[in-house]
Amino acid sequence: MKVYNFPLRAQSPYRWLSSVVCRRRLQCFLYEHQEADLWWRTLRCWFRNMGNLLKVLTCTDLEQEPNFFLDFENAQPTDAEREVWEQVDVVLKDAKAVLDELQAYKGAGQEIREAIQNPNDEVLQEQAWAAVVPLVGKLKKFYQFSQRLEAALHSLLGALTSESYNDPTQHLEREQALAKQFAEILHFTLRFDELKMTNPAIQNDFSYYRRTLSRMRINNVPADGENEVNNELANRISLFYADATPMLKALSDGTTKFVSENKNLPIENTTDCLSTMASVCKVMLETPEYRSRFASEETVSFCLRVMVGVIILYDYVHPVGAFAKSSKIDMKGCIKVLKDQPPNSVDGLLNALRYTTKHLNDESTNKTIKSMLQ
Repeated sequence: MKVYNFPLRAQSPYRWLSSVVCRRRLQCFLYEHQEADLWWRTLRCWFRNMGNLLKVLTCTDLEQEPNFFLDFENAQPTDAEREVWEQVDVVLKDAKAVLDELQAYKGAGQEIREAIQNPNDEVLQEQAWAAVVPLVGKLKKFYQFSQRLEAALHSLLGALTSESYNDPTQHLEREQALAKQFAEILHFTLRFDELKMTNPAIQNDFSYYRRTLSRMRINNVPADGENEVNNELANRISLFYADATPMLKALSDGTTKFVSENKNLPIENTTDCLSTMASVCKVMLETPEYRSRFASEETVSFCLRVMVGVIILYDYVHPVGAFAKSSKIDMKGCIKVLKDQPPNSVDGLLNALRYTTKHLNDESTNKTIKSMLQ
C-alpha cells in the first residue's frame, strides 16, 4: 500500500479536525486516494471513541467474566473425570444423611438440666449420661465426615487446578461433573454450618459430656461412653464445634493445606479456580437465557449458595481476600444478584458474607461494598 504524507496541518489532528476547511480538504483527499480511507476512518473513530478505547486499554479481568452454562443439574463425568468423580461421589452420597441427622438433632437439654439441678440423684445422672453418649457418637460422626470432605476437596482441587488446561474457565467448562461436585461440597458446607449455628444443644451436649467424663475419671468411675470418644479425640472435636462455622473452617484449612503441599502449583491456580466459579454462578443467575435453563427453582437457591460459599472460601485462602480492589471477584455484582432475589429468601446468605468472611472489615475494603452489606 502506498504511503501518503499528510499536509503539515494534519500533523496536529485536533487542530485539523476543528477546522471545517481542513475537513473538506480531507474529504477530497480521501476521495482521490481511497487506499487511505480505511486508515483515516480508524483514526476518526479513535478520536470520537477515546473513552471507549481507554476502557479497552485499561480493562480488568472482571470485564472478561466467563460466559458459559455450568450444568449443575445434569453434568455427567467424562472418562477423564471418572476416577476422581467416583472417589468424591462416595463421600457426597453420605452428605445428605449427615444433614438429615443434624437437622433432626434435638439434644439432651432436658435430661442435662435435671441432672445439674439434682446432683445427688444418681438415677437422673445416669439418665443424662445415657442420653448424651449416643448424641456424642453422632457429633463424632459429623466431625469425621468433615475430614472425609476435606480429602474429597483435595482430590477435586488437584483435578481442577492442574495444568491439563490453560485456565480455570476451561477446567470448569470441560470438567463440569467435577465442578458440580465442588459446588455440592460448598452447598453442603453452608447448609451444615447454618444448622449448627441455630442449634446450641450441640455444644451444650458435648460440654456436659466432657465435664462428666472428667468427673468420672477423678472418682474412678467406669465410663462406658469413653470408648465412643477418648480424651484426645474429644479435644479435637471440641475445637471443631467451637468455631461458628466449623465445616467452612475445615474446608478453608484444607484448601490452604492443599496450596502449601503443592508448592510447584502457583497459588493463583487455586484462587483463580475459586473466583471463576463465583463469576460463573453470578453470570448464570443474572442472565435470563441461562437462568431459564434451570429445571427447578431449587437450582437457583443452590447456585446462590455456591456463589456465596466460594466467595467465603476465596476470602480465607487469598492473601488479601475477596473484598480488596485487586480481587478477581466482582463483589458488587454478586451482592446485587443476592439483593435482587425475593425478600427474605437470601438473608442467611447475606449474613454469611457479613459475619463469616475474613476481610470484610479491612481498611482496604471498598466503602460501597461495606454499605451494601449493612
